[in-house]
Amino acid sequence: MAASDRTVLQFGPSSAATSNITAKVHPLVIFNICDCYVRRPDQAERVIGTLLGSVLPDGTVDIRNSYVVPHNEFSDQVALDIEYHHTMLKSHLKVNPQEVIVGWFSTGLGVTGGSALIHEFYCREVPNPVHLTVDTGFRNGEGTVKAYVSVNLSLGDRQLAAQFQEIPLDLRMIEAERVGFDILKSTSVDKLPSDLEGMEVLMERLLTLINDIYKYVDDTVEGRAVPDNSVGRILSEAVASLPKLSPPAFDRLVNDSLQDQLLLLYLSSITRTQLSLAEKLNTAAQMP
Repeated sequence: MAASDRTVLQFGPSSAATSNITAKVHPLVIFNICDCYVRRPDQAERVIGTLLGSVLPDGTVDIRNSYVVPHNEFSDQVALDIEYHHTMLKSHLKVNPQEVIVGWFSTGLGVTGGSALIHEFYCREVPNPVHLTVDTGFRNGEGTVKAYVSVNLSLGDRQLAAQFQEIPLDLRMIEAERVGFDILKSTSVDKLPSDLEGMEVLMERLLTLINDIYKYVDDTVEGRAVPDNSVGRILSEAVASLPKLSPPAFDRLVNDSLQDQLLLLYLSSITRTQLSLAEKLNTAAQMP
């Protein structure tokens, strides 16, 4: 890629031109990007790659997969391995033809001067690609993930700049993925939590949320908080979705589920032991 004389502008998510564009990213994409960053070459300051997914009927860009693309950056120039990019794209399309190119990603905070060059290439691959940035440094214990689209600013027939504007990004995780993401954000971890420790963390978080709901309801009833109809409807739907069980029946249900999980852990431990023993016996039998 040649150098570009465009000026890169970065704005917040308040543009009318991009107000109807939103993005949704799956946690697997974030984990894959972080893994690629850890495995990057020593001389590379960041990694970039292609985002795969689809555009939903409401216009939301659904990002479900990704792969890294080798590149080199020299001041105001960027060189992409385009042949590798096309080879990986063909391989992914053979496995899942529904996932097409929806944009590209890079590690770091915000956009840079080289981002305009890379975005220009992806604009030839797909119309209006999404640029996803992931802060793999996890500054202050937070993993900042942002999405941008580019809008060309022109004066008559002359293009003046490539304007990157932030768009709303939805990053939803189930509780198991949330635990993994919290561990990923930690700068140092002694060991990964076991299943029981992970369940304990989830129960503590659930108890904290319940206490927050109790406090909100009490403050609303006592007049210390302004009522919000949307929050009230959400709480009503949540309460209505709970099964009507007596406390003894609920305790029995939880205990039975816990015992089933412990049984699965025990069986998996026995399986691992048997496989390890069979491997050692097979190795010993092959020795002269």
